[in-house]
Amino acid sequence: MRYAQGGGLTAERRRFRERIRYEAGERFGRGERTAVIARDLRVGERSVERWRRAWREGGMAALAYTGPPKLPKLSDGWFGELEEELVWDRLCMAGRTGVGLWVGSEH
Repeated sequence: MRYAQGGGLTAERRRFRERIRYEAGERFGRGERTAVIARDLRVGERSVERWRRAWREGGMAALAYTGPPKLPKLSDGWFGELEEELVWDRLCMAGRTGVGLWVGSEH
């Protein structure tokens, strides 16, 4: 099973992936090429490029597991603006189509 019950990776799988990133980091320090690292570690080159960029900016600490990704949250102000836009769009579209269906915004 790829994901544990409830979603996300198991703790064991997270540790395994972190070890892979650390090994890549050690190899970055030795100046090894992305394609070679990707092949040897059996991961995609894009992943290795992403890890290399993180390593360059933050060292080995940047390759550590940081917890599950979180969705960005809207502040009350942004949520209010979004709500106003949705109401405005519905009003505009109701006037044009007569049925009030959401079909896009042209205001």
